[in-house]
Amino acid sequence: MINTIILAAGQGTRMNSKVSKVLHLVGNKVMLQHVIDASDSITDSIHIVIGHNSDSIQKVINNNTINWVYQKDQLGTGHAVQQALPNIKDGSICVILYGDVPLIKTSTLKILIEQAKNSDFSILTVIQKDPSGYGRIIRGPSQLIQSIIEHKDASESELKIDEINTGIMAIRGSLLKKYLNQIKPNNSQGELYLTDIVEKAVEDNVNITSLICDDSSEVMGINDKNNLAEAERAFQLRQVKGFMSNGLTIKDPSRFDCRGNFTFGNDCIIDTNVILEGDNEIGNNVTISSNCTLKNAKISDNTIILSNSIVEDSIIGTHSTIGPFARIRPGTNVGNHAKIGNFVEVKKSSIGNNSKVSHLSYIGDSSVGNDVNIGAGVITCNYDGVNKHQTVIEDGVFIGSNSQLVAPIKIGKYATIGAGSTITMDVPSEKLTLSRNKQTTISRWKRPKKK
Repeated sequence: MINTIILAAGQGTRMNSKVSKVLHLVGNKVMLQHVIDASDSITDSIHIVIGHNSDSIQKVINNNTINWVYQKDQLGTGHAVQQALPNIKDGSICVILYGDVPLIKTSTLKILIEQAKNSDFSILTVIQKDPSGYGRIIRGPSQLIQSIIEHKDASESELKIDEINTGIMAIRGSLLKKYLNQIKPNNSQGELYLTDIVEKAVEDNVNITSLICDDSSEVMGINDKNNLAEAERAFQLRQVKGFMSNGLTIKDPSRFDCRGNFTFGNDCIIDTNVILEGDNEIGNNVTISSNCTLKNAKISDNTIILSNSIVEDSIIGTHSTIGPFARIRPGTNVGNHAKIGNFVEVKKSSIGNNSKVSHLSYIGDSSVGNDVNIGAGVITCNYDGVNKHQTVIEDGVFIGSNSQLVAPIKIGKYATIGAGSTITMDVPSEKLTLSRNKQTTISRWKRPKKK
């Protein structure tokens, strides 16, 4: 049986935030959820030790399968793990993880667990160029681990050691209980250090195996907003490598963010400063130009999203063009071979096949048919101050520039609206409809002169 204990009781004062440290986001997912996800598939039960902001943590995670353990007083990592011991069986393997170390991989934990099954005790370490602030791994002449010394308690020679303790370990439940009951707060902080169980195990001649983590970002602890930004970039680069390995072209991996789930077809290109949020899907031969944001969008084959455009909770058909500087708001469905041009906003509307809204227009709460051409500056006036109303534009309609369509209204098939019109009533099919004041020229008028 595999038990996972995740420590998440700390206050995280260096984050300078009212939000619990483990609830800060990496890749738009709270750090604690990252740790849960990494361990969930390889563990039989998860026990999370909480203290500060415990109610908010439980509310955000909202997982009925988790056993929540409350630590009233924060007296060190050893004390935190002690709170979960009543739930741990002697013969089980217990994995110790941390809610503020979000990038640990499932594959790494699998290896650590297998080692612990063979030796009863395995520790995850990493070689750190700058080990300041971290506990050092003390090895004997045969290179076996002898102890772990915390930075603040280390001697000058021990501080030169670059192999550090990540805090992550897998240990037989019976040993964990035995040694946690033996340790004492013999340190400058007066706390119970989990790492002190290593020395106790050495005294009992327990064979402590170790796994050196190749990727230091995996075991990066988050203490402040600087660390949080570093973790975010490390997470994004990890994702980018996977995407590119599967055929996605990303122009600059350092300027790409995926904060959710992303699937893509063949021969897709993503330019710089693109942000993906939520669940996004793009088909084959799709190009996302620079400075675009997609949120819960589905982009079909051979479509181009031009620069500085936003597509949110919407579906875009095949061979279509969006942007530049277009905003596609939730509830929009754009058909095939359609064009939504620069500075066009579309909200909760359907745009038919081969239809064009080329520039400077607002289409809201509308049903636009096939082969429709909407000129520049056209506005659907869908809101009367209280309720939203529907505009229906049937197939083949041509709407001249700078027209206003006051909903509720229906424009019949192949109708033409003259430029500059304000249309307040339904328009018949195949007719020209316009609404303009008569043009007048005043012959005796003279332009005023500046006094």
